[in-house]
Formats: sequence, structure tokens, C-alpha cells
Amino acid sequence: MHGYLAITRPVNSVVAGLAGVLGYLIATGTVRPEAAFLIGIVALVTAAGNTINDYCDAEIDAVNRPDRPIPSGAVSRRGALVYAALLFTGGVVIALVTNPLCLAIAVFNSVLLVLYAVRLKGTPFLGNLAVAYLSSSIFLFGGALAGPDGLAANLPVAGVTLLAMLAREVLKDAEDVEGDRAGGARTLPMIIGVPRSVALALGFALAAAVLSMLPVFRWWGLPYLLAIGLLNLAVLLGSAGVRGCTTPACVRDSRVTSTLKKGMFLSLLVFTAAAILC
Repeated sequence: MHGYLAITRPVNSVVAGLAGVLGYLIATGTVRPEAAFLIGIVALVTAAGNTINDYCDAEIDAVNRPDRPIPSGAVSRRGALVYAALLFTGGVVIALVTNPLCLAIAVFNSVLLVLYAVRLKGTPFLGNLAVAYLSSSIFLFGGALAGPDGLAANLPVAGVTLLAMLAREVLKDAEDVEGDRAGGARTLPMIIGVPRSVALALGFALAAAVLSMLPVFRWWGLPYLLAIGLLNLAVLLGSAGVRGCTTPACVRDSRVTSTLKKGMFLSLLVFTAAAILC
């Protein structure tokens, strides 16, 4: 059973669900009981996406991540497929009790997660863009529970998330060039090279930092600027070690993807505090 829990990336799935609640908080300035549906829907759909992704990536993971549930034998491929279907179904069924806008996003994202795992993951940059959209759309989904205006209120946060995720996804591909090549995948770093991919990713990260400081947030002001500015500075300085990398090993050794992941998590804390206090 541990394998079936691990394959869903439970921590990531729950954090994604909480991001949906943050989207609702940004939209309304408060959290009501119905926001609990967001955690369940987002966590289930995210868990399903992680599971179907591992199902499709079993051969690549045997090279890059042999400790994952399917390559290690903890979960069978067929078991993972059935499990993913059940998780997707559970998420969409719960979405039926929200509103048409939330239901539409839940269904669209579920289809996109399957399409990503089956086809887009091996499509240069489009796969990265799909992952970035899916991550950023969690805030839109949370806001959508409050209606179209709530969705619109989350566009700035979604934009920052989209850019930051694009940076991290491109760098993750740069880390995994050997395994992706062995598995027959075709990613952006395999086409334009690791150095150009690193430069592009750092450009996306810088754009995310700039957008996060523009006066497009309802809580924009000096306290927010100080908090997000210091965080941006720390993340960009922590990512500087990847500059000049020309090999996947160099990108891995820089731990830049871990730095960006931590930065995104801390930015959620800043957004949450700002949404509550301002």
C-alpha cells in the first residue's frame, strides 16, 4: 500500500489542494466551509496526474528514478492505470457539487493531465507549458469557486506561478537529458542545448520575480514588496550557481530545481499572509 501512496506524491497533492484554497482566499478575502471541496478535488486530480505520469514514464524512470514505485516493483503498471482512473473520477465527481466553471476546469485539467502523460511530455516546450499551466490553474480553480470575478482576481498569482514553473520544468529537463534520450523522449534541452535552456529558464525566473512586484495585486504595498522582494533576491542568488552549466550533471549539482521549488513554496506563504492581512 505504501507504493500506492508514494506514487501520488501525497505532500505535493495536498499542497496543491491548499493552493486552491489560497485562490479562494485571494478571491474573497475569507475562507468558507465550501472551500474544503477545493482541497479534495485538487488533491485527487493532482494525485491522478502524478500516477498516470509514472505509468507512462516507467521506462524513463527505470533510468532516471529507479526508486519510484513502478520501477522498484512496489506498484504494477496495470495497478497504476486503474488507480489513476479512480482518482480522476473521484475528483470530477466532487467537482459536480461546486459550480459549472469549477467543473469545466476540473474536467479540462484532467484531460490535459492524461494528454500530457501520453503525448505532450515528449513534445519540446509544449510539455513544459502544460505543466506550468496546470500548476498555475490551481489558483484560477480556487478563485472560480467564487465565480468569474474570483477567477480574474487570481490572474496575477497564476501568472507568477506559470513563469516560475516554466523555469523549473525547463531546468528539470536539462537535468534529465540522458534518461530522456534513453527513453526516446525529445525535450527542449536536447534541441537547443543545456546552456541555452539554462539561460531561458533563468529568464523565466526573472520574469516571475518582476511580475510578483508589479502593482497588480490587491495587497500591493510596502510590507508585501519587502517580503516578496527579499524572497526573490534569495531565490535568484540561490539559482545563480546554474549559470554557465553546459552539462546535465552540472545542472543537477547546482540544485537549482530544489531552490526554485522552495522559493515557490515560500512565495505561497507570502501570498497567503498578504491575502489575510491586507
